[in-house]
Amino acid sequence: MVSPDEAWRDLEAFYAATANPLVAAVYAVTGDAADAEDAVQEAYARAWQRWSALSAEGDPTPWVRTVALRLAVSTWRKARNRLRAQLRHGPPPHAPALAPDHVALVAALRGLSAEQRTAVVLHHLLDLPVAQVARETGVSEAAVRTRLSRARRTLRARLTDDPPHRRSTTTHEKGVRLP
Repeated sequence: MVSPDEAWRDLEAFYAATANPLVAAVYAVTGDAADAEDAVQEAYARAWQRWSALSAEGDPTPWVRTVALRLAVSTWRKARNRLRAQLRHGPPPHAPALAPDHVALVAALRGLSAEQRTAVVLHHLLDLPVAQVARETGVSEAAVRTRLSRARRTLRARLTDDPPHRRSTTTHEKGVRLP
């Protein structure tokens, strides 16, 4: 039996090693840093309640990540209340400017479906293999590969400097190249 002090130290070490990448992943899915931090903190609080079982099963990272992502994605239900509050209290204070590439990436990720965004973040940002992404999201590996393929296509179209009509030329029936 592990003492409460040892369990707490284990959780602290786990938190120190995994919290920042998890916040980054949830932020990439939600596009909102505050929501990402809140969801991750809540996930760790819930992990503490089950810590002995989670740590006995092996790596608790997938469980915590799944809980954090589910919490973060459910925040869309609260969007109406946040909008009403903003209308009552005015816009938030000025935040420091973000790099243009960062803003473009977050905007492009927001344009993906929640399923595609989650697959991209887990696979590309966290470097999880497709099989692990499939297990954590509860879908088949083929579904994950399809989501990744479609997401990449969408991101490529949104993040490229070259408009789609300029990327290739087509040949008319009579051999005349059309722009």
